Amino acid sequence: MTRHLSLLFTVFGTTVAAQWLNYSTPGIPRNADGKPNLSAPTPRTADGRPDLSGIWAAAERHHQLAMEVPGGAPFTEWSRTIREARLKNGGRDIPTSRCLPSGIPPDMLRPPQPFRVIQTAGMIAILLEEFSNWRQIFIDGRPLPVDPEPAWFGYSVGKWEGGTLVIESAGFNDKTWLDGAGTPHSDALRLTERFTRPNFGHMEIEYTLNDPKTFTRPWSVAVKFNLQADTELLDSHCENEKDVVHFR
Repeated sequence: MTRHLSLLFTVFGTTVAAQWLNYSTPGIPRNADGKPNLSAPTPRTADGRPDLSGIWAAAERHHQLAMEVPGGAPFTEWSRTIREARLKNGGRDIPTSRCLPSGIPPDMLRPPQPFRVIQTAGMIAILLEEFSNWRQIFIDGRPLPVDPEPAWFGYSVGKWEGGTLVIESAGFNDKTWLDGAGTPHSDALRLTERFTRPNFGHMEIEYTLNDPKTFTRPWSVAVKFNLQADTELLDSHCENEKDVVHFR
């Protein structure tokens, strides 16, 4: 089975789950019928930390993340004006229309295109199926860089607080959207992510966004993710000259 990955489906639709045909993922606990036991205990690394490794997808699509907090995100006048203009033109200028990254969190919140977590002692890699992008989170004790070159996914460091991985990211450029509804951010954005894996098949990430130009105060929203067993990521690239026509 193959998937046709166009920008139209990336942004607005769904695609068939990623597959490596007729191959079961090794190390997956299974029920008597052979199906993955997603309620099995949380896997752990040699040092006893939760092992977040695996392919994950949001349990549901989060198109308007900023409106999932009670009363909506606390927009400043600057950000509200930009968001309303983007909604009015139907998201015509969403970065993916030009084959550019959506950024974080939205690149992790589209169930049709999952992501893989690879966990080592000093670094965690997140491989995003959308446009075959990636993140690296250093958990070796280093601080965030000072005055870095702005980046699409920023710069990330992490630490463990009990069974929760806490990731701090900064150094973003201001070109991405925070959700599909056009919520902007500035280059002062500071993103905190708290990863918790309560059992084998489920994970929760709490996103906290702090950006004084965009919001009057920090705000948080929690998103649930499901393990994608017996699947693999697929090659996913955007061809600007072909995909941009869907938005004209």
